[in-house]
Amino acid sequence: MAQSEPSKRQDKRDSLFLSASVTIGAEQAFITRVRNLSVGGMMIDVASDLEPGTPVVAELRGIGEVSGRIAWSSPGRAGVAFDTEIDPRLARSTSTGPKTVAPDYLRNREPSRRSGLAVR
Repeated sequence: MAQSEPSKRQDKRDSLFLSASVTIGAEQAFITRVRNLSVGGMMIDVASDLEPGTPVVAELRGIGEVSGRIAWSSPGRAGVAFDTEIDPRLARSTSTGPKTVAPDYLRNREPSRRSGLAVR
């Protein structure tokens, strides 16, 4: 008996809490919580049951716009199958721009001696 190819449902999923802007069907975009994310899809919080096959467009931090379809729905949650695979590790990245250094007072350090400020 030949072993079958793993389904997308068996892709490794990262559990996380991430906010995303999501448009489902013809609805206006809304912010929802992404509960888990994989290369092939995500699970999101929703207010009502959704019809499988409904088009979805999501804006994910670190990834950008991703399109897909509702794969399943249950009270309060829905699964989205992406049209193309993504790299879910990018959503965990917090770097979205040039690296900045926090000033001394935000890093719980004494002010720099080079700052010219007198310490009393």
